[in-house]
Amino acid sequence: MYEQLFSPTVQHTLDLVGIFVFAISGALLAVRKNFDVFGIAVLAEVTALGGGLFRDLVIGAVPPAAFTDLGYFLTPLLATVLVFFLHPHVERLQTGVNIFDAAGLGLFCVAGTTKAYDYGLGLTASACLGLTTAVGGGVLRDVLANEVPSLLRWDRDLYAVPAIVGSAMVALCIRYEALTPLTSGLAVVTAFVLRLLALRFHWRAPRAWNRRSTVVEGTDPAEAASRKATA
Repeated sequence: MYEQLFSPTVQHTLDLVGIFVFAISGALLAVRKNFDVFGIAVLAEVTALGGGLFRDLVIGAVPPAAFTDLGYFLTPLLATVLVFFLHPHVERLQTGVNIFDAAGLGLFCVAGTTKAYDYGLGLTASACLGLTTAVGGGVLRDVLANEVPSLLRWDRDLYAVPAIVGSAMVALCIRYEALTPLTSGLAVVTAFVLRLLALRFHWRAPRAWNRRSTVVEGTDPAEAASRKATA
């Protein structure tokens, strides 16, 4: 076990802040998809809790925190109510939401890695679960909304890479017995800053080298294929 970066009370508060912001992003997507209030709530809950729920099930931390802490369940519902009535105003605050989302990404990838290691997983598996904790909810959100997950789209700013870097930093610190509140905080800040820089400068992961695709960039491949067949 390793010394916690924050006290349990502060850590719990930060968890709820991260859950709230992730829930906001899920609820906003549901509004854009014209979901009803139940659909908005489902997407908010899944986005906020999906990654942590998957991690807890994998490592055997049952019942998962999402089912033992009422605050974890109610916070996404609060985000649902906020977005349901005020979504035009919330969307105008997208920059602020992105900042908190980046902070949640950094916190969750570090917390997920350390928790997985504390439950007996190896360093590589722990880092992978740290990544899953940070981005898993977003993948589930996009799948339920019938979209290609943002994690897999070339035209979206880097999201998984900052979480991978943060998780890898924690794993390396554990490997060399250097994991402290200071180094944990450094991993959080690194993932946070990388995500903000990706948003600011539109950094994206490279695609296949020397590809020969005839699909026009920014178009749906299925739609392009259909147009070609009818031409």
